[in-house]
Amino acid sequence: MKFDFNEDQQFIRNDARRFLADRCPMDEVRQHLTSDPAVISPLWQEICELGWPGAAIPEAYGGLGMGYLELCVLAEELGRVVAPVPFSSSIYLAAEAILQFGSEAQKQQYLPRLASGDIIGTLAWSDSRQQEVVLEGDVITGTKRPVAGGTLADIAVVSALTPQGKQVLVLVEFAESTVASGKQVQREALKSADPSVRNAQLTFDRCPAQILGNSDRRSLPALLDRAAVLLAFEQIGGADRCLESTVDYVKERKTFGRAVGSYQAVKHKLARMYAQNELARSNAYYGAWALASDSGELPIAASAARISATECFEYSAREGLHLHGGMGYTWEVDCHLYLKRSRDLALRLGSLRQWKEKLISATLAATRAPATIPTWLANS
Repeated sequence: MKFDFNEDQQFIRNDARRFLADRCPMDEVRQHLTSDPAVISPLWQEICELGWPGAAIPEAYGGLGMGYLELCVLAEELGRVVAPVPFSSSIYLAAEAILQFGSEAQKQQYLPRLASGDIIGTLAWSDSRQQEVVLEGDVITGTKRPVAGGTLADIAVVSALTPQGKQVLVLVEFAESTVASGKQVQREALKSADPSVRNAQLTFDRCPAQILGNSDRRSLPALLDRAAVLLAFEQIGGADRCLESTVDYVKERKTFGRAVGSYQAVKHKLARMYAQNELARSNAYYGAWALASDSGELPIAASAARISATECFEYSAREGLHLHGGMGYTWEVDCHLYLKRSRDLALRLGSLRQWKEKLISATLAATRAPATIPTWLANS
């Protein structure tokens, strides 16, 4: 059995890495942290011209129709450079929600525009009862925060409750929700660990909305599982880059006439960073397989990928900064960019504790099912 990407996917990886190294230098990422929250990075238009947003969107809906494995490859490379673009919110969440749960008319209307980058999407959800959005007829009222890419989005998939208490996903177009028409969405930029993510609070005041196809209470958890795999690859990309930059630094930095990296305590930290990154990569590959094959094992695979990737990125970003010494805390060194992104991604889809509880529940549910040969083993 082969547990790696094929030659074509490796070519996509190498091409993406060269492109991002040239078009997304760390100086530009750093400048984006202090720019206007409503301004999008020029990198987004270049990424759209390459067709990356449509990698996993079928050709029938304006995408490239390559698949989720190719999207995982791109996600990892975007994570390596902490790209300040709304790729995850628009593609992993909004586009994926429409693709999986939207009606045919909704897919035809929105997916080609998301694939081309003509519009940007996001997902507005929360597990807090204080942030419930209520659907009454064809309008919604309520507040969601934080919403990744909320200051940039043109459409949003929103988790809402019907008067009967049923959870559904609804689709909102911000362009139609204007003050002039008496139907509005108010956006408020939020301060966050990573300002480049463009988090916002969205307040809906009898805003027009349409139910997303056949969505129900199971749709949001299923969508978060799919997004967890893709975000895991972003986290692994960031963690790997933290390890690489730290190894380079401790080889060059000297103290008492010796390279910092020659000290045993430093070697132990680097070894642990490497071990955690490789464990997370193994779990992410399992998740990528489950996502690409639409396996029933996806809830377990996604939870494992989410947990291990979050832990490895948090550790690599934190220890990488520490091993850079006093320089690591300065604005000029890149460590803080990865630490900021690791903090944001750790909470993007819910807390780590929630995902651990989900992994336990999914595993227990699987053990109560009739004994069968695991799918991955049966296909080997």
